[in-house]
This record gives sequence, C-alpha cells and structure tokens, in this order.
Amino acid sequence: MPHAAPPTLTTRPALLILGILCIAMALRAPFTGVPPLMGLIRGELGLSSAAAGMLITLPLLAFAVVSLFAAGLARRFGLERTLFAAMLLVAAGIGVRTMGGVGGLYAGTAIIGAGIALGNVLLPSLLKRDFPQRLAGLTSAYVLTMGLAAGLASAIAIPLANLPMGGWRFSTLCMLALPLISLLLWLPQLAGHTRPVAATAHAPHGAHLWRSPLAWQVTMYLGINSFVFYVAVSWLPAILHDAGFTAERAGSLHGFLQLASAAPALFLAPVLRRLKDQRAAAFCAAGASCVAFAGLIAAPAWGAVWIALLGLGTGAGIILGLAFVGLRASHAQQAAALSGMAQCVGYLFAATGPALVGGVHDKFGGWGFALGVCAALCAVMAVAGLYAGRAIQIGRAGASTAAPAPLAHPPRARQS
Repeated sequence: MPHAAPPTLTTRPALLILGILCIAMALRAPFTGVPPLMGLIRGELGLSSAAAGMLITLPLLAFAVVSLFAAGLARRFGLERTLFAAMLLVAAGIGVRTMGGVGGLYAGTAIIGAGIALGNVLLPSLLKRDFPQRLAGLTSAYVLTMGLAAGLASAIAIPLANLPMGGWRFSTLCMLALPLISLLLWLPQLAGHTRPVAATAHAPHGAHLWRSPLAWQVTMYLGINSFVFYVAVSWLPAILHDAGFTAERAGSLHGFLQLASAAPALFLAPVLRRLKDQRAAAFCAAGASCVAFAGLIAAPAWGAVWIALLGLGTGAGIILGLAFVGLRASHAQQAAALSGMAQCVGYLFAATGPALVGGVHDKFGGWGFALGVCAALCAVMAVAGLYAGRAIQIGRAGASTAAPAPLAHPPRARQS
C-alpha cells in the first residue's frame, strides 16, 4: 500500500506542534482528574476501596496490552489517523464513564486507557519523524505539558464538583474538552498516511532477554517505579484527607505531585551525560521515593514536602528506567525487545497496585501498612538500580567498563 510522504514542516508547523501538545494534555488529565473525586464516586456508587482502585488498574492493564498493538495499527492505518482514533477513544470513554452506572464507569475507564495507550506509544514517534532536529526541546515541552495538564486536572476536580450544577459526573465530563479540541486541531493531519518510525514497534520477541539478569533488573526498576507512582496517583487524595487535609487541599497537592514528577525531564538528561554510569542517580531517585513514603507515615502534616520528594523521585525513576532500555541494550532490535519486556511486565505489575493497596486499607483500616509496603518496594528498587545502572550491556555483561551510548535527548517520560 503506498504511503504519502511525511508533511513538510514549512507548512503549518505551529498548528502541528499545537496539536501535539493538546494530544499530550489529553493523555494525562482524563486519568489523573479522577482520584480527587474518589470519595464522591464511592459514596454515590457504593464502591469498596479495592473496587475504586480498579479505576486506576484498568487503564494500566490497557497500557500493557494495547501498547503491543499500537505500532501495527499505525502501520496499517497511518500514524495520523491512528492518533485521531486515539483521541476519539478518549472522548468516547469520558462520555461512557460519565453517563453510566458502575458498569459504564468501568467500561469508560477501560476505553480511555486504550486511547491513552495508543497515544503514549505513537506521539513520540511522530515527534521523532517530523522534528528530528528539535526532538530534545519538544520532548521536554511534551512531558511538561502533560504534567501541567495533570496537575491542573487534579487541582480543579473538587472545585468543579462543588459547583451548583456539579458533582463528580460534571467534573469528569469537563475533561471532554481536551480530546475534542485535539480532534479539531488534528483534522488537517488526516491527509497524511505515514508509518511510525521503526523503533516504535516494541518487539515482543527476544527470548534470551527473559533469561538475562540485567534485563530483569531494568524491568524491576521500571515496574516498581510505576507501581508506587500509580498507587500515589490513585490514593494520595484519600491518604491526605484521612490525615486531616481538606478535599480541596488534597486535590491541589495531588496536582502538585504531577508537576513535581514532570520536573526531572528539564534537568536530568544533561546530568546523566556527565556521569560514568547511572548507579548513583538510580539509587537516589528510588531513595527519594522511599523517604517520601516513610515521611507520609511518620509526619503526614508535612505532606507537601513528601509529595515534592515523591514526585521528583518517581519522575526521575521513569526517565532513568527508560534510559536503561537504550543504554543496556547492545543494538536497536534488542532495545525494542527490552522495551516491550520492561514496559509490558512493568505495567502489569503496576496494575496490581491501586486495587491491592485499596484492599489492604479496607483490611487494616488505615494507610500505614500499605505505605510501608511501598517504602519497602522502593528500597528494593534502589538495589535494582545499583545493578541496572552499571555501564554494561546485555550480552556483554563481563565488559563492566563498556561505555554506554550517550543520551542525545531526554528519554520520554511515559507514566499515563
């Protein structure tokens, strides 16, 4: 099937960039705007903590499964049209989630997750194809825009719900504006029918990777980081509310977590380029998250401090984990296979977190034990980082002095 050449950037580059940034906002806000409303949703629909945790688990399962098929869909239908379909799914999911009962809530959440998964995989491919000389700057802008949108969605969720015509349904329905604006801005791109870059295709093969200790160390680092981040995204408003914070303050701090997690994208890559290996950075990122969870147990009144630390730790953790995929692989095909292994296994593990922690809360009647488990996992992650951060590559594990490839641009921070 013939494919049109990529559009030239001399024609409407500003419109294309604006469309990309709007899609980036739509990939995070519909997901992160829900946790501050969890108390209202549970009260109206009678959900247990474990059942409410499924509202975060379902998108993570979609990330793990749908991301494996995203590149194939883009090769068949074109990158532009597949991204348009991703926004349609997000918009449709918001509608179904808002209008239905419990079944609609879960079905809509799963549909949103499928749309976000497509965008997560394909949007960076579009950046690499159309802006190869501006990739670093636009990647940082893309990550920062996602963080800003996520933070704003969390901060305004409760105020919107408290309006006279409000409620959690109205608050979540307001998120529909983002995919709808993205669809309008993306219409001019539908004339194109181009394939994603080859690196987008996460190779599910490479059986020898599953027997590589180094591959599992990278996978463990990414998986635990995703686990604790999505536990925080799911339950932080409830944890803070139970510690004495108002619902509005808890929602604002939940938004602050999203902003803090985006901040490392602005400074971490230049730092990594100056390091001989990444062991110290990986250990410190995991250690920051560990201290943050311990702080939430011991001194929850200092919540803003612990949340800033947790955002910086988990934000740096995802950047480091994705950097390890390229640095620890010996060649491009192996990097694609390692990416598929680490992200699929990592998201499947992370998907157990929100429901599991919600169930632990119901069993013990508090958050202390669950937060302690997260702190212990971060300690395990720190040890895994000491191994994954070594300057060696898979298949060359004995060559401990092998120089890693330089970080030409910040790795994509993919947490939605």
